[in-house]
Amino acid sequence: MKSIMSYDLMETVRNTNEWMGASARAMASYPVWGLTPHPMFKIMSAWGRVTERSFARMVIKPDWGIVSIAADDGRDHLVEVETVMDKPFGSLIHFNVQGREPMARRVLLVAPMSGHYATLLRSTVTSLLPDADVWITDWHNARDIPVSAGKFDIEDYTLYLVDFMKELGPDTNVIAVCQPAPLALVATAYLAEQDPAAQPRTLTLIGGPIDPDAAATEVTDFGRRVTMGQLEQMVIQRVGFKFKGAGRLVYPGLMQLASFISMNMDKHTQAFQEKIWSEASGEATVLDKHYRFYDEYLAVMDMTAEFYLSTVDRIFKGLEIAQNRFEINGKLVDIGKITSVAIKTVEGEKDDISAPGQCVAALDLCTGVPGSMKNNHLEPDAGHYGIFAGSHWRNNIRPLVLDFIDEYADGAEQTSPKPKAATVTPIRKKPRVAPGAAKAAPQV
Repeated sequence: MKSIMSYDLMETVRNTNEWMGASARAMASYPVWGLTPHPMFKIMSAWGRVTERSFARMVIKPDWGIVSIAADDGRDHLVEVETVMDKPFGSLIHFNVQGREPMARRVLLVAPMSGHYATLLRSTVTSLLPDADVWITDWHNARDIPVSAGKFDIEDYTLYLVDFMKELGPDTNVIAVCQPAPLALVATAYLAEQDPAAQPRTLTLIGGPIDPDAAATEVTDFGRRVTMGQLEQMVIQRVGFKFKGAGRLVYPGLMQLASFISMNMDKHTQAFQEKIWSEASGEATVLDKHYRFYDEYLAVMDMTAEFYLSTVDRIFKGLEIAQNRFEINGKLVDIGKITSVAIKTVEGEKDDISAPGQCVAALDLCTGVPGSMKNNHLEPDAGHYGIFAGSHWRNNIRPLVLDFIDEYADGAEQTSPKPKAATVTPIRKKPRVAPGAAKAAPQV
C-alpha cells in the first residue's frame, strides 16, 4: 500500500469518475435529443452533473466565502482573510473586519486536521465574527508539502499551537473543535510551565477525545482492534508524482472520506439519489442545500503518516493525554500545571464520534484549576457536527461560550466567579461495550 503507484491508482479512479460524469452530462445535453424526448437523457444529464461536481470537489480546497458581516454601526463591513503566521504545515489566519474597531473578545479557533480543511468551520467563524475578532488554524494538505519540509506528528502539531497562542497573546480565548481538543489542552499546559504569561484567558474544548476510553464508539472500537502495524499497512500511502509532496508518506484524504461515507452509507446514498432526481426534474439550483453541504464534505486533504499514526497510537491506544503522561521532546507536559485558565467542555448527547464523557474528562485532568473555573455543557439531542455548526451551535452553545468568555474578560484568576446562566450538566456516560465490527478508521 505504501507505493506511489497505489496512491496514483486511487487518484486515477477519482479522475475517471469525474471524466465519466462530464462525458455523460455533455452527451445527454446535445440539442438533437430534443427530437426524441425521453426521460433517460434528463436522468443521464443529471447524473453526469452531480457526479462530475462531486468527484471534482475532492481535490479542490474550498474558499472561505465570507464576504462581509453586519456590525453594530448598521453597516456591512468587508471581511479580509489575512495570514498572520505561515509555517510549512499550517498557517494562522485572521478574519480582518475592515473599518471595525478591535473587539474585546479575541478568539482563536483551533480547526481539526482530520481529513477536511479548516473551512469545515466556516459557519462557526461566520457566527462568531459579529461579536469577536477571530483567528483560525489553517492546516495544509500534506500532498502539497515537499518531503524536504520534514516530519509533522502530534508533538509538532502541539508546538504549532504553542507558537500561535504566543503570537496572539494572553488575552486570547481558545476554542478547539473535535480532534485538536486534547492537543490544545496540552499546548496550554506547556505554556503554563514554559511561558505562563502567554497562556490563553479561556479554553473551550468541543467534542474532543480527551479520554477515548470514557465512552465507546465505532472510532474507539476500531482503535482497540487494529494493531499499529496493520493500520500502517492498510491506510498509509506515498504521495503520487503529480503533487509537490511526491514520495511523502500520508494518510490519504480520499481514504478518510471513504471511511466517513461508510459510517452513514444509506443516508449519503439517499441524498445523492434525491439530488439526481431533483436535477432531472429541473428543481435543483447550483447552491442548494445538497451542494452547500457536499461541496465542503467531499473536499478532503491528506495528513502526514506520522501525525495520523501518532494520534492513534498515543491518544487512542496509549491514552497518554487521558492519563496525563504526554511528552514533548522527551519532557513530560503536566496538565495539572494549568492554574489560571478557565476551562469549558461541550459535548453532544448523540455524538457518535466523541461520545459524552470523552471531552469532559479534561476537567478532572486540570487539577490546578479551581472548580469554579471549570464548566461542562451537554447539549441534548445534538450529534457531533451539531455542537459546532447548525441550530444547536447557533441557538444554544454559541451564547454559552460567549458568556463564558465574557465572564473572564478581565483576565484575572477568579475563584468565585459571578453566577451564570449555564450550569454544569450532569454527564450520562455510555456503558462500555464489548468490541464489535467498526466501519471506519479513527477520525483524528
